[in-house]
Amino acid sequence: MSKIALVRKPSPNLNDGIVDHIERVPVDVPLALSQWEGYVKALHEAGWETRQVASVDECPDGVFIEDSVVMFKNVAVSSYPGAEIRRGEVASTREVAGQLGCSLNQIQAPGTLDGGDILKVGNTVYVGRGGRTNGEGIRQLRAILTPLGAKVVGVPVTKALHLKTAVTALPDGTVIGYPDFVDNPSIFDRFIPVPEPHGTAVVCLSETHVLMSASAPKTTALLESLGYTVTTVPITEFEKLEGCVTCLSVRIRDLA
Repeated sequence: MSKIALVRKPSPNLNDGIVDHIERVPVDVPLALSQWEGYVKALHEAGWETRQVASVDECPDGVFIEDSVVMFKNVAVSSYPGAEIRRGEVASTREVAGQLGCSLNQIQAPGTLDGGDILKVGNTVYVGRGGRTNGEGIRQLRAILTPLGAKVVGVPVTKALHLKTAVTALPDGTVIGYPDFVDNPSIFDRFIPVPEPHGTAVVCLSETHVLMSASAPKTTALLESLGYTVTTVPITEFEKLEGCVTCLSVRIRDLA
């Protein structure tokens, strides 16, 4: 299996990124760049190859590359972001996915869909229906992925920006989330609440190793108590824009 992560350098206009659910706080752009470099370094140290997608400096949120594409097996589904200002982020990610040999599909208007609203647990694909992803976007994604063996499940999202702001999944498929952000935890087969808002997001680096924010030490301890190796990275400047560790890369695992 491949271990390739697509990443995109922060825009110098990062401070103008969209904020919907939290109070706006100034972003330290040089610090953000340093933190992004530390994030990329952590991926490399865990054995992941990174491919840097072309910058889109006119799109302040472009560093949150996960929103521009959904990966399922070797299929790349280009998103149609719910925020119009972000639609310029999609083409460059699609280009790199094509260069890697991925089969290409795309969401089209009037559907909207952000990659941050997608949580994959095995062949189940949970899709958050909230401010950035609409019902038509979910319908189109279901039509694309169902023939590939996916079960696409719509999930209400009213308390957070994206589904993966509220929940992510551990390598064994257990979903974790901060209860105040989750509309209905019973949707998930196995759910563990975490004690901190920034503890909701993990990147699965292997079956035993996860990457998460340094802003959630209690959650780090919880996951370590469950037998996982946890690498933490500071991403405070991205958290000011409702970002998390999953937003900053697109992990491609199923290329030959």
